[in-house]
Amino acid sequence: MTAKTPTTADIDMIQRIIPHRYPFLLIDRVRDIVPFQSATGIKNVTINEPHFQGHFPGAPIMPGVTIIEAMAQTAAVTVGVSMDMADRNLLVYFMAIDTCKFRRRVSPGDVLELNLSVIRGKPGGRVWKFHGIGKVEGEVAAEAGFTAMMDIPTEGA
Repeated sequence: MTAKTPTTADIDMIQRIIPHRYPFLLIDRVRDIVPFQSATGIKNVTINEPHFQGHFPGAPIMPGVTIIEAMAQTAAVTVGVSMDMADRNLLVYFMAIDTCKFRRRVSPGDVLELNLSVIRGKPGGRVWKFHGIGKVEGEVAAEAGFTAMMDIPTEGA
């Protein structure tokens, strides 16, 4: 971490840190980044997303698994910003999803805020544990604890 570590990541920076692309890039911005501690991901939910074609016609609901994936992408960007991983081909893999609960529907037009906390992880570390809470208009939509492995490429590999 440098003195110039950013506190936000726009879509350009997100794409420089994680490899996800349409239709599976599920966050639009990450703000309030406190390196190695926390951040808030922002997902602007729109009807144009492919999962709404079948989930569910006439009553579109964002699938719970995509909400959890959006939390994980927020976590990866948080770690990526913290460890200056832009343009380094960072890959992140789920290892476990725990205590997952869904409490509110997320639908087109909603702004999903993904509050992410680092529970365990250290600079240069590969295994990290997180807790995420997804909210819409201040109301909890989903929450989960999860563990991920950061696959940090070595130089010249």
